[in-house]
Amino acid sequence: MENNRNFFITIALSVLILTLWQVFYMNPKLETEREAARIAAERVEAEKAAQPRNPASPASPGDIQSPPQGSIPGGGGAVAAPTREAALAAGARVPIDTPSLFGSINLTGGRIDDLHLRHYRVTVDEGSPNIDLLNPSGLPNGFFAEIGFVGGGDTGAVPSADTQWTLAEGATLTPATPVVLAYTNDRGLTFRRTVTVDENYMFTISDAVQNGGGAPVALSSYGRVTRFDKPTHASIYVLHEGLIGVTGEEGLQEIKYSKLEDDKQVKPGKSSDGWLGITDKYWAVALVPPSGQSFQPRFSYFDNERARYQADFQTDPVSIAPGQSTTLESKVFAGAKEVAKIQAYETGQNIRQFDLLIDWGWFYFITKPMFHLIDFLYRMLGNFGLAILATTVIVKAIFFPLANKSYKSMARMKVVQPKLLELREKYADDRMKQQQAMMELYKTEKINPIAGCWPVLIQIPVFFALYKVLYVTIEMRHAPFFGWIRDLAAPDPTSVFNLFGLLPFDPSAVPVFGHFLMLGVWPLIMGVTMFLQMRMNPTPPDPTQAMIFTWMPVLFTFMLASFPAGLVIYWAWNNTLSIIQQGVIMKRSSAKIELWDNLAGLWKRKPKPAE
Repeated sequence: MENNRNFFITIALSVLILTLWQVFYMNPKLETEREAARIAAERVEAEKAAQPRNPASPASPGDIQSPPQGSIPGGGGAVAAPTREAALAAGARVPIDTPSLFGSINLTGGRIDDLHLRHYRVTVDEGSPNIDLLNPSGLPNGFFAEIGFVGGGDTGAVPSADTQWTLAEGATLTPATPVVLAYTNDRGLTFRRTVTVDENYMFTISDAVQNGGGAPVALSSYGRVTRFDKPTHASIYVLHEGLIGVTGEEGLQEIKYSKLEDDKQVKPGKSSDGWLGITDKYWAVALVPPSGQSFQPRFSYFDNERARYQADFQTDPVSIAPGQSTTLESKVFAGAKEVAKIQAYETGQNIRQFDLLIDWGWFYFITKPMFHLIDFLYRMLGNFGLAILATTVIVKAIFFPLANKSYKSMARMKVVQPKLLELREKYADDRMKQQQAMMELYKTEKINPIAGCWPVLIQIPVFFALYKVLYVTIEMRHAPFFGWIRDLAAPDPTSVFNLFGLLPFDPSAVPVFGHFLMLGVWPLIMGVTMFLQMRMNPTPPDPTQAMIFTWMPVLFTFMLASFPAGLVIYWAWNNTLSIIQQGVIMKRSSAKIELWDNLAGLWKRKPKPAE
């Protein structure tokens, strides 16, 4: 009983910690709040941008002008614009139209800075706007990817942040129709850039450089992902949001915004393969430098006038003789972190450990198989909720022998419970003898007192793995179940405190405690199943333990109410299967099932005493 109590308390504390995360970081209206905060910030910054700049104030390096030759640009390279429409109309653009993306390429700098995800919206509502992934640098939430060159005094001006490219071929970038951009400087260097895109999220930028001058030149290629804002809510322990990359001997680099603000710059060793960029919970923008070309990766934070975060690389210089040419090819991933597509890019395009763009966590050896199992079942059943239910059955089947032994031991313990009570009364004043007598009874009856903990221990890693899958994988985002559950990754939207929507009252609007009042249908079902399962276990002889076991289902009901609905459905279904399994075993072991007696007693009225 002592071990049972400790394990249940451990779970309760773990769930409590996760609940606090849910309340402060992952409430049901999180994405809507983030979007509203982003829009409000845009308006404030737009008003500031609309005001004339003080002529006496020096411009921050790189904000308007390109930095000196020989270095990677650090600024946005564009004047602030009051609206997105104004920013897009400020220069010539090439439209992007694919099955997964739409937007445009800015011919100033040749950067990708206007990109929307066609299949993903801000909320579950069909009329909700599409996700804006990349935005012009003139906006407060500026976010763009750019490929350019770094030269020296002998190269003349090379393509960089403020270079005006010319559209040489094509009209709209589609998977079937690439576009070609051209630029020639005053030293006879001709740059011809071919941009292609697949049906998903990968851009390929191939730069052919022709030296038409009379002397050899040396230049480097660079790539950068620059972002002017960051997520409204800081990332939490179970998920990384910020700068990320896999390069050189260091391997995976995960740098949070706050750390980069303190360190200003993180500069790993040189590398000849890998990738780097900036990741959000569900989306990412990543650069893949030219294959086989040595490059220097870097993660930077700039705080001069406009705060911005940047992941960039610069290749070693390449020498081009007069009359010769060379071609450098880089890739830009910009889109949703869909597991199958990320894995296909890693294997098909030989991008080292590209799957780490998805934060599977330290227990990836549990989390990844859990996702692939759910995803496989989803393809068969057509519903992620049903896939979670089927996964629960499979997990129960895998651990069936161990659970069987546990439930048998618990059943035998329930049979000998009267003897245990006698021993407690007999040795009430001598706890040492009491423990010795109880252990002797366990040995005689062949009972393992801690066997009942195994079902709980088994459930812990499965619970956390499923929590991670529901939280980090985009496949679960806005995945419906049935009825009122339109998003398995969000909490049950109903609440008993407004009679499940019959009363015109929003419990979540209550300050501080509002999220705990969102006690929906599925959390209540989970709480009832947990109560029934615990009533089937032997009643702890200690009054304190008995009280803990009695109130624990109520505590869990309120705590899990703010968890993703998919997790609560899993727990309720797992409890139901455990009740059936345990009930069958207890019946075979001739153990008294007080649960059935209690339930039956609810339907029987005691006769009134004779008057």
